[in-house]
Amino acid sequence: MIGLLLDALVRAPFIANYMEKVVTGLLVLVGIIHLLPVSGVLGVERLAALYGVSLGEPNIEILMRHRAILFGLLGLFLVYAAFQPSLQTLAIVAGLVSVVSFIAIAWSVGGYNESVRKVVIADIIAIVALIAAGVIRVVGRNQI
Repeated sequence: MIGLLLDALVRAPFIANYMEKVVTGLLVLVGIIHLLPVSGVLGVERLAALYGVSLGEPNIEILMRHRAILFGLLGLFLVYAAFQPSLQTLAIVAGLVSVVSFIAIAWSVGGYNESVRKVVIADIIAIVALIAAGVIRVVGRNQI
């Protein structure tokens, strides 16, 4: 039933254009979520504020600051792909790998603090956005 409704909606040209904009908006949202931790590259104080943890060892600082750079790259790619339809499927997959893996690790380890809980919530929002974007793209592609 839902599939038939989506199918009928996507067939209307103005709806198809609207759905493309929705996908763009969803990918920008997920890109922003991935860009938020980039400030961690500035140092230990910022990382401590982001995650509520103490980084008393230089090796952990190096790894976490590098992680911030990687999130920046993924976030920029998600935002760029939002406006490049040919890259949107790859962006959706990359985003899902990122957020699903983090949530799986957080849930399997457990015992995380309030700051990490906020990251888990942000990643759940990102999962919903990415799945919605993926469904819209698949339904839209099937109409061609």
